[in-house]
Amino acid sequence: MGKAAAARKLASAALFGGGGLSLLGGGIYGLLTLEARVARRAIGNTTGAPPDATGWYGRGRPGPALRIALLGDSSAAGYGVHTVEDTPGAHLASGVAVEADRRVHLRSVAVVGAKSADLDQQVDRVLPSEPDVAVIMVGANDVTHTVSPSASVRHLAEAVRRLREAGTEVLVGTCPDLGTVRPIPPPLKQVAREWSRRLAAAQSIAVVAEGGRSVSLAKALGHEFDAAPALFFGPDQFHPSAEGYRSVAGVLLPSTLAALGLVPEEEMRPEAHRGERVMPVATAAVEAARHTGTELDGTEVAGSQRGLRGRWVELRRRARRTSTQTETPEEHEDQHEDREHQHGEEQGEPARSADVVD
Repeated sequence: MGKAAAARKLASAALFGGGGLSLLGGGIYGLLTLEARVARRAIGNTTGAPPDATGWYGRGRPGPALRIALLGDSSAAGYGVHTVEDTPGAHLASGVAVEADRRVHLRSVAVVGAKSADLDQQVDRVLPSEPDVAVIMVGANDVTHTVSPSASVRHLAEAVRRLREAGTEVLVGTCPDLGTVRPIPPPLKQVAREWSRRLAAAQSIAVVAEGGRSVSLAKALGHEFDAAPALFFGPDQFHPSAEGYRSVAGVLLPSTLAALGLVPEEEMRPEAHRGERVMPVATAAVEAARHTGTELDGTEVAGSQRGLRGRWVELRRRARRTSTQTETPEEHEDQHEDREHQHGEEQGEPARSADVVD
C-alpha cells in the first residue's frame, strides 16, 4: 500500500469507526509498543507545570483584540522552560501582535501529558471565550502511549469539528517526527519516525475534512533539532528547549496569521516557484509530514471540493516568522483598551468580555 493510500485509510478508519491498525501491520505495532516502553523509561516522567502563557499581548497596540486559544500537550504548554516568555504560547501571541499590529488575548489550556482524547475537555474550556482561532499541537503522547491511531485521529477530528461549528478557525500542528528523539535507540527510532509521520498525514486529512487547516511540525523537531540537540532539546532530550519552542512558534506563526486572514495580498494564492500547488489531500498530507511548515487548507477546483482522489487542498510553504519581541502577558486589559471598549459601546458596538482565567 502506498503512503498516501495508507494515510487516507487511517483517516477514513478514524472518521468512520474502523480500527486502523493495519496501517503498519500487527508486527510493527508490537515493535512500537516496545519502543514506547523504552522511550518512557529513558525520558522519565514529565512532572511539573510550565508557566501559564494566558493573558494579554501587544500592549499599547490598537484593538479590537484578536483571541487565540492554545490546546494540546506539553509541546503547546512549553514543558521544561521556567519563564513565560520562553513558552510557545508567548512567542506565538507576541508574534501575532507584532505582525497584525493588534492586541492579542491568548487562552492556553494545553496540559503536560495530554493525548488527543483530552482535547474534548480542553475545547469545553476555550469555547466560552469565543476564540478567533484555535491552535492545537497533539499526537506525540498518543504515539509513545500506543494509542490506537484511528482513535487518536478521531478525537482530534471531533475537537476540530466542535471548534469550527462554533465559528472558530482551527490550525493543527501535526505530530512531530519522533525519530529525532535521542533516548529512542535504532531500529526502534525508525519505527517511531514512520509511525509519527503517518499519524501526522492522517491528522492532516481529518483536520481538512472538518474545515480546519494543518501545518507540519515534523522537521521543526527534525533536522534542526537532530543537528544541534544541545541547543534545541531540553534536559530530558525529548521536549524542546527555550530556543526549540521559539523555533516551533516560528513555524506556527505564518499559518496562524493565514487562518486569521492577515496575510499580504501577494500570499493569497499558491506560488509555483515555492512548490505551492493544489493537489489531492492524501498525497499532500504525506508530503507535508516530511517538510517543516507545510500548510494544507481545503480549496475548490472548478467549483468542486473533491476530485477523483479525494478532497482538494492548497499546499503552502510559508516563510517562518520568528518573534523577536516576546512579551510577558498582562493579566488584564490596560486603561487604553478599557477606554476603547467604552468608546465602542457608545458607538453602538458590543464590547466582548474579557476571559476568565482558571
